[in-house]
Amino acid sequence: MTESGEARAQVSEPIRVLIVDDHELIRRSLALALAAEPDIEVVGEASDGQEAVELADRLMPDVALMDVRMPRQDGIEATKGIKASVPSTRIIMLTVSDEEEDLFEAIKAGATGYLLKDVQINDVPAAVRGVHEGQSLINPAMAAKLISEFANMSRKEAERPPQLPVPRLTDREMEVLRLVAKGMNNREIAKQLFISENTVKNHVRNILDKLQLHSRMEAVVYAVRERMLEIT
Repeated sequence: MTESGEARAQVSEPIRVLIVDDHELIRRSLALALAAEPDIEVVGEASDGQEAVELADRLMPDVALMDVRMPRQDGIEATKGIKASVPSTRIIMLTVSDEEEDLFEAIKAGATGYLLKDVQINDVPAAVRGVHEGQSLINPAMAAKLISEFANMSRKEAERPPQLPVPRLTDREMEVLRLVAKGMNNREIAKQLFISENTVKNHVRNILDKLQLHSRMEAVVYAVRERMLEIT
């Protein structure tokens, strides 16, 4: 294990992960890959969405790896249930393809992003750490399509005044949010604005705190809906 991984394990509690997939082989592969990381702990496994919601309510995972298509209850409905009972849980959808409809429904349900099932297994721990830190696992092109679709959906709603006061962000926070909406990661935003990655992380954390949200994508969708951002 790398020195950076050991350092993470020493300074903080491990990231608690719930694995949800109806294929036992996939669950086992993911669990083995994550178990090798000292800063990640697999706290449970579920074979369908209904079991996932029950386990999440009891285990309070930080991150859930969620298959999209499962018996009894699919990953989209399970995501809705988990976000309702444990809103702090970040959910990564596991899918065989990046079909826009599935991804759109997943983000609407509260997912933070997605991984294709053919992803290199060694990349999964980094993905878990990323979403735990507030990043979204969505490529820029797909992010733009999603945001545009949300903007179209909320156009009629935007014709009426917002029902609640919209939290005010600073000019710098708005700059960061605009770049997040373009699908940029922390490193790219830092380079664009000539600031450090830690400063970007602080701005993102402040944005999420002010908007009372849990992920970057949720913040972008909220900003589009409330007309804080315009998507052209």
